[in-house]
Amino acid sequence: MNRIGFIVSSLLVLLALLSSMLFVVDQRQFGVVYAFGQVKDVISEPGLKFKLPPPLQSVSYIDKRLLTLDSVDTEPMLTAEKQRVVIDWYVRWRITDPLQYIRNVGLDEAAGNNQLNRVVRNAFQEEVNRFTVRELLSSKREQLMADVKREVQEVVKGAKPWGVDVIDVRITRADYVEAITESVYRRMEAERKRVANELRSTGAAEGEKIRADADRQREVTVANAYRDAQKIKGEGDAQAAAVYGEAFGRDPQFAQFYRSLEAYKSSFNKKSDVLVIDPSGTEFFRAFRGGGSGAAATSAPAAPRR
Repeated sequence: MNRIGFIVSSLLVLLALLSSMLFVVDQRQFGVVYAFGQVKDVISEPGLKFKLPPPLQSVSYIDKRLLTLDSVDTEPMLTAEKQRVVIDWYVRWRITDPLQYIRNVGLDEAAGNNQLNRVVRNAFQEEVNRFTVRELLSSKREQLMADVKREVQEVVKGAKPWGVDVIDVRITRADYVEAITESVYRRMEAERKRVANELRSTGAAEGEKIRADADRQREVTVANAYRDAQKIKGEGDAQAAAVYGEAFGRDPQFAQFYRSLEAYKSSFNKKSDVLVIDPSGTEFFRAFRGGGSGAAATSAPAAPRR
């Protein structure tokens, strides 16, 4: 039993030792082998690798993929016209030489981000001072990003190379600081209100003009229509009078009788109309005092007045 236990224990120790001597390098990483704190080897090819067991050797990994650094500093920068603007940017970079990177920058990607953020920030501050706000927003934007990338490349590939490559530098936002932005918005709002009020005033004036013209046209149309109506009515009355005159001229007694009937109709056109008079003593009721009706009544001589 003691022999079997010894064999099992020996196998376990051997497996543990073997596992501490083997490591896997991913295709997305560099493998850095350290011996007593010093870089012994840098492995860039993926696969199963071998090293001495700790504490003789240890291994760490550095990302070889394309990395992104986003700006986190909101401190304003001064333009050529002394305007305070806030620039948001990002940088795409990667580690190309792990040995130089470890010696001159740090042991991980965070160290590179910190160092690169400082360099990019200084480059932006230096280049933004050469441009106006209008140029930053339009015509010189690409040139600014190219100049910043060039300055950063000069730093990372200078006397002490960082072992990194800066792929791209891009601006995501360029804007005034908050206080200036609020002032600009207020001015824009006031300008829009002024334009809106001017448009309302112009529209109201045009509306009044259109309504006045419409009223004038309506008055002219009504006046012309009334004039034409009165003219037609007058012509009709004239023709009617001519017809009546011709008809009445043929029989004056019938004309007198017809006028009496029209007068009666006008006098007693309502049920509430009451006249208290003596029919025998007034000329108005002479047609009623006749003996007959119709033409006979009209031909009867009028009674003598007493």
